[in-house]
Order: sequence, then C-alpha cells, then structure tokens
Amino acid sequence: MKTLFYNGQIYCGENNIRQAFLVEEGRILQVGEDEALLSLSCDRQVNLQGAFVCPGFNDSHMHLLNLGNTMAMCHLAEAGSLADLQQRLSSFLEQKNQQPGQWLLGRGWNQDHFSPASGMPTRDDLDKVSRLHPICIVRCCGHALCVNSRALELLGIGEHTPCPPGGTIGKDENGRLNGIFLDGAMPLVQGKLPAPTVSDMKNMLLAAMERLSSLGVTSCQTDDLLAFENVPWQNVLQAYRELEAEGKMTVRVYEQSQFTAPEGLQAFLDAGFNTGVGSEFFRIGPLKLLGDGSLGARTAFLRDGYADAPGEHGLALFTQDEMDAMIGLARKNGMQCAVHVIGDGILDRVLSAYEKAFRLYPAKDHRCGVIHVQLTRPDQLEKISKMGLHAYVQSVFLDYDSHIVLDRAGEALSATSYAFRTLQHAATLSNGTDCPVEDANPMRGIQCAVTRRPLDASLLPYRPEEKMTVAQALSSYTEGGAYASFEENFKGKIAPGMAADFVALSHNPFLVPPHALSSITVKATWVNGKNVFRAAE
Repeated sequence: MKTLFYNGQIYCGENNIRQAFLVEEGRILQVGEDEALLSLSCDRQVNLQGAFVCPGFNDSHMHLLNLGNTMAMCHLAEAGSLADLQQRLSSFLEQKNQQPGQWLLGRGWNQDHFSPASGMPTRDDLDKVSRLHPICIVRCCGHALCVNSRALELLGIGEHTPCPPGGTIGKDENGRLNGIFLDGAMPLVQGKLPAPTVSDMKNMLLAAMERLSSLGVTSCQTDDLLAFENVPWQNVLQAYRELEAEGKMTVRVYEQSQFTAPEGLQAFLDAGFNTGVGSEFFRIGPLKLLGDGSLGARTAFLRDGYADAPGEHGLALFTQDEMDAMIGLARKNGMQCAVHVIGDGILDRVLSAYEKAFRLYPAKDHRCGVIHVQLTRPDQLEKISKMGLHAYVQSVFLDYDSHIVLDRAGEALSATSYAFRTLQHAATLSNGTDCPVEDANPMRGIQCAVTRRPLDASLLPYRPEEKMTVAQALSSYTEGGAYASFEENFKGKIAPGMAADFVALSHNPFLVPPHALSSITVKATWVNGKNVFRAAE
C-alpha cells in the first residue's frame, strides 16, 4: 500500500526542506513538492498540517531494559534534599502498600542537588524510612547505590565482606558499613535482588518503547545483557525475540552487548552472535565494555586525580591487560567495540588497547568507538581522529556536568573536555542520553549541544567554541546514529530508499530560540511507515 504524506516541512538536510514524500512497504519511494506528488496514484493520504518532519531520532547509547525497570521504581530525580528523598520513599511505600520484607527500589537521586548539602545518603538515612523493608536506591548515574540495614542483613554483607576489583564498599570512620556501594561492588547487591522473568522483561521493554515512541525515538542502541546481575543474557535475547515475533517492537534496537570477561564473550561468539546478526528490528551491535565510573560519583578514572579530592583517582574497572584481552578477542572475531569512557585515565588504556588490536587485526571499517568520551586531552583527541574511532556522546550531560567539571577535573583538563564539535569534525559522532541516567527526550540533548549551557540557562556557556548548529545537532541524533550501527544506507534520512522512520514535531527547531529547543514536543511518530505514537489533540 502506498501512502502519501503531504503538506509538511520535510527536513531532508540543511537548507533542503520539501513538502511531501511517498511511502510503500516501510520505505520512502519519493520526496518532493505537494503539487507533483499529489498527482501520483496512492492508496492513502496523510495531511501533515504544516508540521516540521525529520528522520526519527536514534539514541546511540542508552539502557532500554533498565528504563523499563526504572519506570516501576520510586523516582528520586527531583529530590532536593535528604529529607525530600526520605519522604518520597515513604510515600511510595504507602502508595504501593508494600508488605514488610518486600524490596523498596528507587533511582535517580543526586547528592549534589541536596540543599542543605548532606553528601550521599547512607544506611542510617534509609533506616529512617523503614527497618522492615529492604531498601536499595541507585544514584542517577548508575554508578553508586545505597542500601539500608535490613538489606545488608538479607544480603549477608558485613564489615569483612571482600570488595570486588573496581569497586568500593563504603565504611564510616569507625569501619562500619555505611550502605554505599560503588561500581564494581554494586553486583554484591544487585545480584541478589528479585530476578525478573522473561515475561517481566517483555513488559519492561514494552513500557520503555512506548516512552521512546512518545519522544520521537525510532531507533536505540542499548546495553541490556547485564541489566540484571542474576539474569542470563540468553533470557534477555529471548524477551526481544518474543516481542519481535509478536509484532510488538516499535523501536529498532541495536544491542551493545556488555561482557566483563573473555569467557563470557567467547561463549556469546560461539553461540553465533556477533555484530550484525539479527533483523531490521533487533540486531547485535558491538561488544560493550564499562571502563570506569561517573564524574558525579567521583568514580570516573582520572590520570592526575580529582582537583576537589586530592589523592582520589576514581575507579578503573579493567586493568590494561584485561582491556587488551577483551578488545583483542572481539577484533579477532571481527566484532565492533564500544567502551564507556569518562575519565582521561581510562581513555589512555582504551586507546592503547585499540592500537594493539588494530595492529594485530587490521580492518578498514571497524567503527569501534568510545562512549561518553567526556574528559579528554588534546593528544587523546588526536589519537581518536587518527584511529577513526566513533564518539558516542551525550550532550545532555552538560546540563549537570557544566556545574561540576571545573571543580572535579581542574582548569587544564576541563578546558579541553566535552569536545563534541571537535569530535564531529575530526572523527564521527552520534548522540544519545544514556537513559535512564538522563531523560530519553532528544530535544534536551539538542538544546545542550547548541547552547553548551544547563537547560535552565543558570550558567554561561561551557566551552562555547564547541557549540553545534541546529543542523549538526539533528544530524548527531539521526545520521550519526545510523552510521554507528552500519545503517547509514538504511535509515537516518528522509530520502528515497530509506526506512520510513520519521517524527512530526510541534515546532521547527530552526525557528525556535536555542534556549527553548527542549520545549519542542512530538506530535506523531512513525516506524516502518506505521504510526506508533500520536499526541492527544
């Protein structure tokens, strides 16, 4: 069936606005002006009513399954104080009528937003919410969590519990556990939480995809295989396979497959999974490695340490040898790689590992890359360019990080970091949100990319020379994401032959003041030519 979409502002690239396009069997056949295309034979016509229409957004790094899981938790992102956090948890307990012994889970708190300043919440703070319910709350970044005393009892974690490599089990000045777990220590808690079934995960994914569709996101590149410490990756793949077989996938998924040891990766490869395996709606993407922590939790690994915490360098989750082994194994088997990199210290290790792997297993078009690539030195940016690495950035991180980067990283390093425009010109780049670390709304990231300021404009632009134009920001969320998944000839543009994945926006982003870009909403979203979301009138 042929469908004509007409009377729109069809964005086909900078300075290229058309009025109409024709779709058949999920593909765009022709793009042009109303007069010419309305004269063609078609089965159905859709009046776009003058809306600005662009390619569907592609979030090139997020956590779709975690988003669905988080949506059922107590939301703590807006907690403005420790007392506020406690009240939100107490209200959630009462609202859900949870019985004693049931886990109370929450996510999104950020101690830097607490007033008065109180640091990270501790077990004692959570004990004031409940001593009958085990409580676990995860920081917004996903690199720190806190549990109460009841949780520690159930988990069997005490002062003498050994800490895994790359993690920290928090203790107070008397050596007593304070309930805080950082990075590599978090699986001690998360591995013993109630494990979701395949059916549970399907429901989480459906809820998360519904949310993405409402935001115009038609594709995502997502890290799901280790979303739950006590759920095998085979079960995650089964959840996706069943949803696809049932025709319920409304977002195209490129799976950033996380593994922590060569044995796990080898088993995955031996089972026949590698980059590109799958379908147009679910495909295996790169090996995903978690290199370090987060800047907000001071677990990102900095070469020269934290300016506001002398002696602290953060946490490297892989030694150089371990990083070499993982990337080397992937490249030996032709698998794409993408590594979470926030601190310049871990970036040194990642670049060294890539250099060794490319020397041993050369490839003309590997599209390996670095995720986040936040704190960078000029020598590292040069290496990224020379090696042809892809930068998976999250420009929306500027909303929070611009408040802390100078204090955390110091003047010299902060002066060369978050170099997104430089990376877009010197290498290849795509954008995303790292959701649920940040909200999945692409327009928030587009605004931060264009303004280089927090969304509330509370600070002057941070490194304004790294601003993107609106066209560049849109490209980073469309064409850039398609390139990262080897699909630049399949999606990311409104052009003949491309997938009919597109979104109608409430306003033309080229005509909206930069500080108002995040206020643009989605009127409707189409995937494969099918309407998957329409806003209420």
